[in-house]
Formats: sequence, C-alpha cells, structure tokens
Amino acid sequence: MTIRITEHICIPLSDGTRLGARLWLPEDDAKVPTILEYIPYRKRDGTRGRDEPMHGFFAQNGYAAIRVDMRGSGESDGHMADEYLKQEQDDALEVIAWIAAQPWCDGNVGMMGKSWGGFNGLQVASRRPPALKAIITAYSTDNRYTDDIHYMGGLLLNDNLWWGTIMLAYQARPLDPEIVGEGWRDAWLKRVEDLPFFPALWLEHQRYDDYWKHGSVCEDFSDIEVPVLAIGGWADSYTNAVPRLLEGLKTPRKAIIGPWGHIYPQDGVPGPAIGFLQEAVRWWDHWLKGRDTGVMNEPDLRAYINDSVAPTGTRTDAPGRWVGEANWPSPSIAPKTFTLGSDHALHTGTAPAGTLTICSPQSHGKAGGEWMGTGCVGEHPTDQRLDDGAALVFDTPALTESFDVLGAPLLKLRVASDKPVAQVSVRLSDIRPDGTVTRISYQVLNLTHRDSHENPEALVPGQFYDVTVKLNDCGHRFAAGHAIRVAIGTSYWPMVWPSPELATLTIDTSSSTLSLPVRSSNDASVVLPPPAHGPATTTTQLDPGTVRRWSSQDHVAGTTTYVTEGIGGLFGEGILRFDDIGTELSHSLKRNLTISDYEPLSANYLLTQSYQMGRDGWRIGIDSTTEMRADKDTFYLTGTLSVSENGTVVKTREWSQSFPRDLM
Repeated sequence: MTIRITEHICIPLSDGTRLGARLWLPEDDAKVPTILEYIPYRKRDGTRGRDEPMHGFFAQNGYAAIRVDMRGSGESDGHMADEYLKQEQDDALEVIAWIAAQPWCDGNVGMMGKSWGGFNGLQVASRRPPALKAIITAYSTDNRYTDDIHYMGGLLLNDNLWWGTIMLAYQARPLDPEIVGEGWRDAWLKRVEDLPFFPALWLEHQRYDDYWKHGSVCEDFSDIEVPVLAIGGWADSYTNAVPRLLEGLKTPRKAIIGPWGHIYPQDGVPGPAIGFLQEAVRWWDHWLKGRDTGVMNEPDLRAYINDSVAPTGTRTDAPGRWVGEANWPSPSIAPKTFTLGSDHALHTGTAPAGTLTICSPQSHGKAGGEWMGTGCVGEHPTDQRLDDGAALVFDTPALTESFDVLGAPLLKLRVASDKPVAQVSVRLSDIRPDGTVTRISYQVLNLTHRDSHENPEALVPGQFYDVTVKLNDCGHRFAAGHAIRVAIGTSYWPMVWPSPELATLTIDTSSSTLSLPVRSSNDASVVLPPPAHGPATTTTQLDPGTVRRWSSQDHVAGTTTYVTEGIGGLFGEGILRFDDIGTELSHSLKRNLTISDYEPLSANYLLTQSYQMGRDGWRIGIDSTTEMRADKDTFYLTGTLSVSENGTVVKTREWSQSFPRDLM
C-alpha cells in the first residue's frame, strides 16, 4: 500500500498553543484508526530515522500514524517545565480528541511509545480519554521513583545528571526556520531563557513523595481500563515494570520481554530482533478494528531465556530461546532457596552459621556496565571478578542439572551497619567453567529505605535488621557445569552516588537466604516473526564517530576514574545528514567520574557536551558543562550552557544549586 506523509501540521490546543506533528496516511481516503506517538524529541530531525520506517509501516497496514512533539519541544509552541507534568497529560487529552475528529480518523485511537512515550501512554490511559482504545508501552515504568533514571533502591543514580545534561541540549535545540519562518530565533532564545536545570529538579526530591507519585500508575492500576501490551528488554533498565503491570492491571494485558536494550524490538540489540511491528499491527487490528487476530490467545508473558555468554562489554547477539507463561504470576515458577554460609558457600541445606563483614572500596562497581543499555559498544557488564574481590561472595558447587530462572531473585539479609546511612549492592552471577563470571541480575538498596521509600529511617549502628533486596527481573538458563554466585558490597560506583561515610556491614549468614524463581521446563510454543520495516528515510553518514569507555587507577592519589566518551553520535550513530531535509546532526558527550577508594566525599562527576545541527547558512551549536559533588550534608550541582548561531554565541545560562542530603 502506498502512503502519504505530511511533514508538518499544527494541532491547536484550547489555550492557543499549537503542537507540531508529522502524519502518515494510507493513500486512499478511507477513515482509519490512528496510532499516536507523543514525545519531546523532535519529529523533524530528532527521531526521524526511527519514525519513518515504523509509522510508515503502520500506514502501509491501514492506519493513520501521527508523531506529535510535546509543548516546548521541536516546532511546538510553549514551555516544557519538567517531564510528566499534568500539563503534558492535559495536552495529550486534547490531541487525542482532535485526532478522533479528523476526516481521516474513524474515531479509534491507539497510543504507543518507548521510554518517555511508554510512560505517558500509561499515564494518559489512566486519564481515560474516550477515543483511546488500546496502548503499547515499551521500556517504561509504573513507578517513577523506583524504576526511572533518577533513583534506584533509594539511591541517587549518576545517570540523573547524565540525562539532565542531555535534556539541556535536547530542549535548547531551536525551532526550524523552514517550518516556522522568521519567528524561529525569538522563540528559540525564549526557550533557552526559560530552560529549567533538569538534574536539579529531580535531585530536590530524594524520597518517594507526591512529586514521584504523580504519573506513577502503580498508585492505582484500576485507573487504566484500556488493553495494554507491555514491552521490555533484559539489557534495558525498565523491565521490572513489565511483570508488575501484568500482575496489577485488571484490563486485558499481554507482555513481551526480549534480550534487547533500550531500542524498539524490530531493531533490538542484543539480537535476535523480532517482528515487533507485525505484533503491534496484530494488537491494533484486534482492539482498533475489531478483528480476532489471536493476540489474546498468546501467553500472558512471552520471554526470552538467555543462555550463558562470556562477560564481554559489547554484545550484539544473545543466545537463548523464547518461552511462554500462559498466566502471570505463573504457577510453573517456584522459589529455589539457598542459605548463605559463613564458609562463603550457597547451601541448599543447613549452612555454617557465623557473621562476615564487608567494607568495599568506593570504586566497587566498575565492572557493572551502564545502567541502561542502548546498543552501544562496551556498555554491558564485564567480568565480575574485577568487582568480586571487593565484595563478600557466596558460591554454589558446579551444578549437576540445568535450570531456568524467570522473574525477580530475592536476597533476604540479616545485616547491621556501623554507620546510620549505608548502602548495599547485590549481584547475581553465572560462574562459567573457564572461571569467567557473568552478571545476571543486580540491585542496590539504601538501607535507610529498607522499609519504605516514602519514609526512610536512619540505621541504629550495630543493630541487626532483616532486609529484603529484590533484584532486577531476569531470564537466564544456569547450565550444568556452571555455578551460581551472589556478591554483596557496600558501594556501586560509578552507577550510584556513594553514602556520606565509609560504612562496614556485618552479615548474619545463616539468617540470610537467596531465592531464585525457577520455572518448570514445559514450555509453551512461542514463535515470533522476523523484523519488518516500512520505507526508511534517506540518510548519509558524514562521519562514523567514536564511542570509548575506560577506567584508570592513580596509585599515587589513590583515585579511580571512569570515563565514557561519545564523539559525533551519543549512541554510536556517528554524524548524520537527513538528506530529504538537508539537516546534519552531531552529538558528543564525555563523562568523567572520579572517586577515592576510602573517601566517599571525594566523589566528583563532570560532563561536557556539544550538540551541532543545521545546514548551509543555518548552523546551531549547543555546548554545556555540568558537575556534581557533595559533602557529608549537601549535594552541589553546577551547570553552564551556551548556544550559538553560525559560530556566534547568542545566549548563555548558568546554574548553581545545592540540596540537603536526605538520608542519602
């Protein structure tokens, strides 16, 4: 089927704001259902390469597809003050009503998105707009505090500053004069002048307060009444929400979890990629066109079980197989429990009693890889032996039989700290026959949040507490001849910010257990189609760019430095030109995280960033520097931003903010 593409349309809102959108339509003039994707990343040039083959595919299959830029982004009017605001949802309700009233729409709307678009798909569904009939949410979360890029286990993720810095560049991009005309410059400078200091917005809220509860649909799953297809990936950071959505939603719901990072599954890395767009059309046909496509006969959860792989930082493919769980929670999954022994072993029977202590060097975690996989080189966790020497480790003997784990491992600890604020990191690993160690799952926990993220309480030094650490959901086959390791540390740098004091934890081993969710082997038959795409936009790679990651240790100063550097393309895409609009894009960012092993207050995080875009006669530059440090009581954030037109700086911004440490 041939399609028609409208490069730019304006959607009017009741307050006079106009939102920019791109539209894909089937060639004929029939009224059809519409698929909405609503995000702030610039439909003109930011996500063009990804949008074209996806939304074009939907149009080829009898749908209107519309990619809308949020208020204050792309060529849309207005101001973006933060992520996931009520204003964002209110605008979406108006957009959906506008879509349903268009002559090319039959009144039925589906909403889909990845990451931000997956979040707001759930959030908008909870507002129940009448025309919205179903959603697909990919790599999103039902809980903005526990499973987003800002906090993890009640600890500050260093990606809070990384993402906030990227948002400074993204939201400082100008409106395109080819779209909006002569007023583009004034609107751009106003946008930069109003730009919030994003990482500070999020650092201000260090516990699960009303700020995070807003937009967290776990507060009341019953608000969502439309059918939901949830997508996750084991190399992504948002997958824990998928089993929770399956368990919490009362509406028709299904889920797919593959081996991928933060990439739509038709392009998924690590592979195998799947025919996600065909699966999406099956979902839309069922719920928007009333056709019985069999989607509701699929297992509640189709999941990929990873086989063991060598612990290399770059992984393009993941060996394994697809399985299905007809119902979730699954009656075919049962806990297999091990007791920690004072002999550093995991026991299925009685374990030697005793206590063990651990005070990890602050650089423990440097083999952890990135919090969120995006398909880049070097982002996966490497050989865990690099970190195991700085942790308490407990191993099984070599396994005599293979078994599959699917779900969230649980570590129950009886633990005491010598400091009132302390953290624990837990890693579950596969010890391969050659001695290499591959991380399977992990979790960190601020022990002051042991009972509540909403109301944390300081520890009483020396007092033992019973604490449960729920590790990230995983799908993995532990093979015969391999062994299982759980490792416990007191830091996880550079992923999370350290506690204010060097803490020593004491573990009562015989009162501590590891439970693995082991599934029976009677697999449902699961077959997923190979990837398909619509017509791609024409691009030229002007430079392949580079992505580098390394760590170094200064044996004189006693510091460890972890560096990542993307030059030309932040996620390895290099410098590109979209040929049909003549726009070139280059995005470079360098992260430098430094810490001394025995002084948590030495932690320092510095980011430098450069974003270049434009074409002949119109060249835009955006440069920023952000930095974070802390003393025992206070976090300090600073930032600078400058924007230039054709090589001349036209606007600068500076920020300097501090926040009390809230048991963190």
